[in-house]
Amino acid sequence: MDARLSASLLAGLVLLLHGFTAWAIVEVSMEDRVEVFKGDTAQMTCMFTSDDGIGALTIQWFYVLRTGEKQKIYYQDATMQVVDRATPFTDRIMVNVTAATGEVVLTITDVQLKDQLEFICLVKSLTDGVSEGRTKLLVFERPDFPTIEGVQTGIYVHEEMLSKIGSCEVKNGFPKPNITWYRNNAPLRASDVVKVMPSTTTESSGLFSVRSELSLKVMKEDKDAQFYCEVTYLVPGGTRMTETGRINITVYYPSTAVHVWVESPKGKIKEGDSIMFNCHGNGNTPSSVYVIRHKDNEYALESNMFVLENVTRLQSGHYECISMDMETYEELTGNTTVFVNYLDRAVVMPTVMEVAQGEKLTATCNALSSLQTHTAWFKENRKLSVGHTLMVEGATFDTAGIYRCVVTVPEIDGMETMATLRVNVKGAPEFMNPKHRVMEESVATTVDLSCHVRGFPAPSVIWTTSDGKVLKTTSQTEREDGVHSMVSVEVTSDLTAFCNASNEYGADAASFDIKAIVSTTAAATTISTSTLSSSTVVRTTAAATNTRISTLSASTVVRTTAAAINTRTSTLSASTVEAATYIPTKKIRKEGSGVIIAVIIICILLLAILGSVLYFLYKKGKICGRSGKRDLTKEKSSKDNIVVEMKSDNTEDAVLLGVNGEKLPPSNQ
Repeated sequence: MDARLSASLLAGLVLLLHGFTAWAIVEVSMEDRVEVFKGDTAQMTCMFTSDDGIGALTIQWFYVLRTGEKQKIYYQDATMQVVDRATPFTDRIMVNVTAATGEVVLTITDVQLKDQLEFICLVKSLTDGVSEGRTKLLVFERPDFPTIEGVQTGIYVHEEMLSKIGSCEVKNGFPKPNITWYRNNAPLRASDVVKVMPSTTTESSGLFSVRSELSLKVMKEDKDAQFYCEVTYLVPGGTRMTETGRINITVYYPSTAVHVWVESPKGKIKEGDSIMFNCHGNGNTPSSVYVIRHKDNEYALESNMFVLENVTRLQSGHYECISMDMETYEELTGNTTVFVNYLDRAVVMPTVMEVAQGEKLTATCNALSSLQTHTAWFKENRKLSVGHTLMVEGATFDTAGIYRCVVTVPEIDGMETMATLRVNVKGAPEFMNPKHRVMEESVATTVDLSCHVRGFPAPSVIWTTSDGKVLKTTSQTEREDGVHSMVSVEVTSDLTAFCNASNEYGADAASFDIKAIVSTTAAATTISTSTLSSSTVVRTTAAATNTRISTLSASTVVRTTAAAINTRTSTLSASTVEAATYIPTKKIRKEGSGVIIAVIIICILLLAILGSVLYFLYKKGKICGRSGKRDLTKEKSSKDNIVVEMKSDNTEDAVLLGVNGEKLPPSNQ
């Protein structure tokens, strides 16, 4: 009984003690880590549970030093809130407590790398219940864009040691970035033929810079490989990756074969062309030397190209390209064949021919060539025939001249040769211009006479006059189609000049009849006027030459002759107008000098002025008879008409004209 009671009392005490302990305990929970970028704001939340009110709790924040010691930065109870002085967080922290939700939030502004520490949230109740939570603050910084640099020199595949390919570098990252090398999208891992050497530098800012060098055993296939670096780095909540640009390396490897070919000209080669050879091995070692050999001639190549200029047929044949590696002394050879086509100069047989008129002309033209040729004959750019033989039936003087034989190779543009044939047609002289010409020239002028005569042998030309005088030749030129001769003659009178041409086959002559023209001028002119009645006008023109005008009116006669016109003026009525115009009656030849025409025009103008002056004086009363009186020295006419008689030195019939110039009927003559 006692034992059971003791056990019951002990159990009740344990339960009582257990209930008291549960009432006094405070529970705190926090996240393991808080991640932020450098310079950002970090917030760490401390979650707590307690039966005591907020006024019965004490809240403290600590951070853990590198040595493991705790450093308090904040204290809060029911009466105060205190931020500890002289700590790295004094001016950058703020604490907010929310009793309803049981949250205590620590805020740190402008987070720096040195803030990457462990922080402690401690909550204590008045009944001595206490609990704490811990969280780590992680700080991140994105690195700069990575760079890559390849080696500038070429790499030989036969190198025994690993060759450096290039280096990659990424700067100012936190935490430390990681670099991975790739070749053609495949990552490179360290091995016997691959070596990656990373190195890390801590900058004064606390950030990390990472550099990595790649070396490997180079193979021929690496000449086309692309190398690059991949950089991975941490950020809040994950991982990021970036890549560098691609690089290539120069790989030197020996040739296993050599090839040579003609780069230009494309197609068939002819003499005079320039041949460009291209000589290449399938390797690319700079120590290789190339030589082109043809028969006993060798040509060193400064590059892989070689040019032979102005080639001839003698340079046809096999050409070898020899490649020698100066390090291994291995020699390789390639070859090609070249054929230089040719076309010899055309040969015309004969080159000069003399045939008589009416005979047949035959000539041949040939040119030796490596290809099929085409032959054509031309004369004065006109094609005559095609083929090696030229045949012309019935030669004439028109057959004479220069013939061209043109030989071409149709397969190759510009392959052409030419030769000429001179043909002379024998015969008596033949004039190209009219054999008889009539000319009219003014006296005292010099006339150039020329004649063009053909014939073979070239005719001899002599100029003579009708009286047997030999004229001095001004110029004489032999042309392909004959002789051109010229002489200058001074005209003093009518003459006839002869162009005399002759050779062993005959003679001929051309004549030039020159008519000498003497220039004539008008003589003095006098006007005689008598007894003009009122309202009478007399007009005499040059068209009335060799004309006599009479019996037009009573007692008034005006006489005009070719030598002179005499005018006697008396008793002019109030409205009488008198005018006389004279033109010399002698007919002027078309070939006459222009001076004669000018003199005639001047005479007409002077006569017109004289008539105007007389009319003006008549109107002003300066001439007798203006008052209306008649001149009694003349016989009074029964009519107020005027009779004008015009005479010339020739005895031609007279033409009667009325007052207004109309012809009178025969009854009035």
